[in-house]
Amino acid sequence: MSIKAPDLEWLQGDVPRAEGFNDTYFSKAGGLAETRHVFLQGNGLPGRFDGCERFTIAEFGFGTGLNFLTTLAAWQERTNRPDLTFLTFELFPMSGEQLARSLAAFPELTPLAKELLQAWSPEPGWNSLKIAGANLQIGIGDARELIGELNAGMAGEGEGGEPAIAPIDAWFLDGFSPARNPELWDADLLKVAANLTAHGGTLATYTAAGWVRRNLQAAGFEIEKVEGFAGKREMVKGRKP
Repeated sequence: MSIKAPDLEWLQGDVPRAEGFNDTYFSKAGGLAETRHVFLQGNGLPGRFDGCERFTIAEFGFGTGLNFLTTLAAWQERTNRPDLTFLTFELFPMSGEQLARSLAAFPELTPLAKELLQAWSPEPGWNSLKIAGANLQIGIGDARELIGELNAGMAGEGEGGEPAIAPIDAWFLDGFSPARNPELWDADLLKVAANLTAHGGTLATYTAAGWVRRNLQAAGFEIEKVEGFAGKREMVKGRKP
């Protein structure tokens, strides 16, 4: 597999838009606030960090790394924070220049962004990075293939190439629009995600598309619609019973 950076158009405020998916990487109304509302608040974070020895977050769509860095900043503020693993998938990783331009829009994350950029050299397959004390595991390639390696590894059947992970405590489902990138909302993919999730584990996503909700429910999650970000009527959060 060869790595291909995304073709980007830069909108006002340096908001990157993926031409291949006709969708932006974060909200023009404010990417940082969007991440906090949808993915942190939607998963009960950072409060759920308290009292844990370790916590594992998984994400579909690393994109600009904004979700990771926002989570990292919130995690750092907790007095008794757990060991944190952030596991994420990306088919089209940004170049260092694209990543730097995207993250420059969030000055409060600059120290963490610099550390990420210094370590940024994605290769096909699994990439293991240590950023500000957290474990960042990035799978470069098709999530539908890479997640199968994790599932086999957790069952003790892996071949050793996949990272060793604990059950997932929280999911950030942040692929591009389901209408434009249905592969990341596929029923079979979400079933494997559910298998990797701890009992009581949660998910959050900006979309409330009916077929996505049905796929999540079929995978075994209890689903709830809640208020979306910046005037968006609804988003979804969920829990594995």
